[in-house]
Amino acid sequence: MERLDKYLSNAGIGTRKEVKEYVRSGLVTVDQNIAKDPGMKVDGRKNEVCFKGEKVFSYSPTYILLNKPAGCVSATEDSRERTVLDVLSEAGLDPIPKGLFPVGRLDKDTTGLLLLTDDGEFAHELLSPKKHVDKVYHVTVDTPLSENEKMIFNNGIVLSDFTCLPAKLDILSEYEAKITIREGKFHQVKRMFMALGHTVTSLKRLRMGEFTLPDDLPEGRFVRLDMECHDHEKKII
Repeated sequence: MERLDKYLSNAGIGTRKEVKEYVRSGLVTVDQNIAKDPGMKVDGRKNEVCFKGEKVFSYSPTYILLNKPAGCVSATEDSRERTVLDVLSEAGLDPIPKGLFPVGRLDKDTTGLLLLTDDGEFAHELLSPKKHVDKVYHVTVDTPLSENEKMIFNNGIVLSDFTCLPAKLDILSEYEAKITIREGKFHQVKRMFMALGHTVTSLKRLRMGEFTLPDDLPEGRFVRLDMECHDHEKKII
């Protein structure tokens, strides 16, 4: 189920603003009844949605969770570097859906969970600074971690150009930890540890919001997510 205005916009009828006006002007019907509310819920598989008497078929957005390997960039195209779309193609995604893009980015040498979609609204919900979506990483550093650093992370580490929001540090061993941040600025995790005298030797994203990297998903492989399923039904490819 999705909002009527989103369904029509996804079908190419117009922008969200335009299709709202179309609905209010009586140009849209749902199951042969004139629609009055742009926010009403419709199911393209069950409801007949028409614009000016013509049936509207909306595309189904694509949602992919990739276990990003090291050595590729979080971009849709790059003249010099291997991209995450190249990784998807190598893993068997054929064709690559038009308009597919990564939701945020991971550094070239960072591995782990990367979401890709062609749904701009979905991406905005995850990336908007106002949402403060949790991101969890497994970190390995070159020098021993100490318990007092938990408090330093929790208080918000001061960097040269901004002060980080409070972060949660869970120390797993002398050189390993999990860190939960609510931002995603350029090289932020690496810079936070560097501010305390540590160099990050490996970085892997485990979770972003409600999306968790499956334990059985190898690097360079992906799953399709069914966003209509509460548990995000997935198929490993």
